[in-house]
Amino acid sequence: MADERLIFAIGRIERALSRIEKLAISPTASDESDLSKRHEKLKSETLAAIHDMDKILAGAD
Repeated sequence: MADERLIFAIGRIERALSRIEKLAISPTASDESDLSKRHEKLKSETLAAIHDMDKILAGAD
């Protein structure tokens, strides 16, 4: 019983690794586009947060 669960878990890990390898070798254009959009959004939100902190700190003087 425990052996079956171990074999099943190993199979799941191997399938997950296979999917990761496929994406690492040749990511799709939509993946790259999505990543680029998420990166730009994160940069924008980070800059907004920094500006907000600057305003708070300026008011503390």
